[in-house]
Amino acid sequence: MNSTSFDLEIKNKINPYNKNIKVDSDKSISIRSFIIGAISQNISIIKNVLESDDVLSTIQCLRKLGVKIYKKNKGNYLVYGKGLGSLHAKKNLELNFGNSGTLARLLIGTLSSIPNIELKIKGDHSLNKRNMKKLIFLMSRFGATFLPKKKYHFPLKIISSEMPIGINYKADVSAQLKSAVIFAGLNAYGNTNILENKKSRNHTENMLSKNIKSIKIKRGKTNLIKIHGKQELTKLNIDVPGDPSSAAFYTALTLLNKDSSIKINNICLNKTRIGFYELLKKQGAKIKFINLHKANNEQKGDIIVKSSNLRPIYASKKYYVNSTDEYPILFVIAALTNGISRFKGIGDLANKESNRIKEMQKILKQIGIKSVSTKNDIKIYGKGKFVANKKKINVKKLGDHRICMSSFVLASLTGAEAKIKNFETVNTSSPSFLKTMKKLGAKFEIQK
Repeated sequence: MNSTSFDLEIKNKINPYNKNIKVDSDKSISIRSFIIGAISQNISIIKNVLESDDVLSTIQCLRKLGVKIYKKNKGNYLVYGKGLGSLHAKKNLELNFGNSGTLARLLIGTLSSIPNIELKIKGDHSLNKRNMKKLIFLMSRFGATFLPKKKYHFPLKIISSEMPIGINYKADVSAQLKSAVIFAGLNAYGNTNILENKKSRNHTENMLSKNIKSIKIKRGKTNLIKIHGKQELTKLNIDVPGDPSSAAFYTALTLLNKDSSIKINNICLNKTRIGFYELLKKQGAKIKFINLHKANNEQKGDIIVKSSNLRPIYASKKYYVNSTDEYPILFVIAALTNGISRFKGIGDLANKESNRIKEMQKILKQIGIKSVSTKNDIKIYGKGKFVANKKKINVKKLGDHRICMSSFVLASLTGAEAKIKNFETVNTSSPSFLKTMKKLGAKFEIQK
């Protein structure tokens, strides 16, 4: 799915506000819900779905693989599951993952262990530049083939394994790779064992947890995830909560905007997703979680944020796993906080929709913020809250939604004049972003 292209201009500093908002539903859970529903038995009910470009690409791909998906009304869908290993591809089928790395990794994981799958796979310009070497290596261990050989970027051809056998995998920081292995293991013979030393987001495991025959988790300092292959899955009935990564932008805006407060309703507060908030609390951020409750094995609640005087951020590499998506906006917070902030173990940011370290450095430099980076670390020399209405921020076409939103927040807080190219990319994760920013009083112009 491609949104209509447009640029954005921001010229005014935002005023104080006191608001109650709802943010877009969680992208990670939405995408996983459709894939699990597709390979489960019977009809899955998925409510409050994020209808972003990435999720619409998911629906489109699954329909091409023979899955019936019906939209009841806005955000509510029925998925007619085909059962484990039943997805099929017509001759010369091509799947387009759009901008979604999550969709690409999870669906390739699913398809790798389904016999008789042979199809072409690609993404948009941004996704086609991302290195898929780790994914290809893991799926090759299940017996899948990728052509041309030794090519690690889309477009590619995938030929699934005719006899997939479970593997042992020592997980790294990527929840997407972990989930790809889980999905491949579901239709493999024997057991697939995942040893998880660094605990990444666990939505896949949570959604599969009622399928006790298919997955068992031994929790401790390290998690051992055991997938028993060839066990049919039970249908889903899920209500998708709000996305904590989307909420992070409004949280940052409020913390740094004098005399402001906000309540963000119905957010996923899974422990593997709140590293951003826990880190900022340690730096003096007035952030509170209220109305906590569990649904579908996910912790949910509301977030209350008040403007705060923050200390410089020190983020050791342990924070990266649980706040990966939030690092661009963390860099903005660091820039507008007095003192030197340090971020460790962030090398993986170079392989996102853009090189998020270098691109954020370029943006911060435009308003006079110094930063020094190595391959895995960055120091940002924050100036505190300041006005930069004589400065200009120019963001080129990157295809990176989080860079776009971070730049918007930076311009709104400093008064810098900003021009952000191809802002429509924000629709991959947060289609209501501009509507919500307008509600908070931000002023901007759309240029088509």
